[in-house]
Amino acid sequence: MPLAVDRYALGPLQTNCYVVRRERGAPECAVVDPGGGATELRLELARLDTTCVGILITHGHFDHLGGVADLAEGTGADVWMPEGERERLERFPEFAPAGVPGRPHAPEHVLSGGETVEVAGISFECLAVPGHSPAHIAFHANGELFSGDLLFAGSVGRVDLPGSDWDTLLASVRMLADRLPPETVIHPGHGSETTLGVELARNPFLVELRAPTS
Repeated sequence: MPLAVDRYALGPLQTNCYVVRRERGAPECAVVDPGGGATELRLELARLDTTCVGILITHGHFDHLGGVADLAEGTGADVWMPEGERERLERFPEFAPAGVPGRPHAPEHVLSGGETVEVAGISFECLAVPGHSPAHIAFHANGELFSGDLLFAGSVGRVDLPGSDWDTLLASVRMLADRLPPETVIHPGHGSETTLGVELARNPFLVELRAPTS
């Protein structure tokens, strides 16, 4: 059965935040990348009649972290995020542009890839997908991938930021192509949903991953 996924564009860069439930009407949910607007998000959770019991963070860029502290402290939910980028949350004001709302928070759990996280009755497989950021994690469950800023509909994450690397990003997408079926739904950090197969076939940034035609 497909997961129930609701998307909200939050924070200064309208970063996608996802409320993920085992099914519609489930009383508990996981929240992926609450980039801001924790008050607005909690109102949406109330409207959905669900409770956040875990927060999953794909990577440590400020636009994915702005609402973490308020949401975690307001709900009591634990936070999972990449070990290599935890300081960006723990020292949030030092890494965020001036005036961007958000507070520091210490994650209860850190990840490096290869783990399975159980939240709200859902088993999320944690996949290391560096490239856009050095310790980036994607979360896979029930044929759906929360890809953060690795892969978008028709594009990929920036590689002109500190710690980013084009060859590493391409290798991460290649790993996903080898590991996951083409019908896997991609829920990206920005923009609309897509599928892995569509991006492998059409994304102009992934030409190198396509098999040559005779």
